[in-house]
This record gives sequence, structure tokens and C-alpha cells, in this order.
Amino acid sequence: MTSSNIRIVLQAAMALAVVGPMIGCSAEVGGEAEVGGEEVGSHDEALSSGCAPDVPPALAVPDGNKLAFHLDAIGVQIYGCQELPTGFAWVFVAPEAQLFNGGGRVVGKHYAGPTWEAKDGSKVMGAKVASFVSSPSSIPWLLLAATSHEGSGRMSEVTFIQRLDTAGGIAPTGGCDADHLGSVARVDYAATYFFYEARKEHPEDPREK
Repeated sequence: MTSSNIRIVLQAAMALAVVGPMIGCSAEVGGEAEVGGEEVGSHDEALSSGCAPDVPPALAVPDGNKLAFHLDAIGVQIYGCQELPTGFAWVFVAPEAQLFNGGGRVVGKHYAGPTWEAKDGSKVMGAKVASFVSSPSSIPWLLLAATSHEGSGRMSEVTFIQRLDTAGGIAPTGGCDADHLGSVARVDYAATYFFYEARKEHPEDPREK
């Protein structure tokens, strides 16, 4: 199966997987007004929005945050063949993926850090808080907390990120030994990333005093 065919399969799997987490989600969404699923005034770089997904308790975002937008990712999980105290093994190195809005437009990229970068140049880096194995054939779902930001834009106020609806991306089960030390494996994967921002308090109405 060619790489392009694998990606088509992964996209189909992701489309089916998203049905589960999105059932029963809240309709509250942050961000700009939308028309046809894309943000007004930013047609070429519009980002998807949606309702907060239902997730296992360990992946729940803390109170005080709200879903701002979500993006689909298609790319690879990169592994390197390394020698460990327990033997040779494929060790995760970094992700490499494009980020798509609901209309299928590329609006950013995901790479080592882990880092998510929007086309406006803004970036957020995150650290894993918790994980959940939804399928033995797919990389785990994750909850990550933002650790740093760069630039001013769509990613600059992100507080938490959920990686859900994963398909593929698991490290190879063989092929790493002394003869292949230093080899790199690029494994196709798909996922949906949900980005949260701090919930802003509404100013107190002086008429209520």
C-alpha cells in the first residue's frame, strides 16, 4: 500500500472515530464567528471550531478553560532505532504533521516539542499530563498542558491540548537491531487536536450593584 493510500485510510478512520468523542458535547465555543465552519474574515487560514468532546476523566481539561477550536492532523510519528539497557528498540523522536481545518485547508503544522504552529506564526508547546489507550493499534489519546508560547495569533492563548481520535502511528514491532542501529521509521498517523483557552470572566455589570 502506498503512502498516499495509507493516508486515505487514516483519514477515513479518523472521520469514524470522531463520532464517539463528539457525542453529547457542549455547544459553547470560543473564537471568532463562523460561516460555513470557517472563521469570518480569514478564509484561507480559517481554523475549525466545534463543541468540547466527551473524554475519559483522566483527559478532562480543568475547570476555567473552554474549547477554542480543533484541527485534524495527518502526518507521521517518527521513531529511531536505539540501543537501550534492555536491548534495541524503536524510540519516539518527534511528530511531523499538517493541521487541517474543517474545510480541508492546511492551517498549520505540528512538529517536535511537541509544537503546534498556526499559519499566522503563533506557536504553542505542550507537555503530557495524562494518556489513555483507546486502541492497541493506534497511538494513545493525550491531555497536554501548554508550557510556552511564541508569537501573537491563534495559538498564543492556548492553555491545554487534547489529542483524540487517533489512527495509526504505533512504533514498528520489529526491524530494530544492531544492524539497523540509527535507522529511522516514519509511521503514518491521523488525529484530532482540541485546543483550549482560559475562560474569560465577564465584567461585572454596575447596574447589579
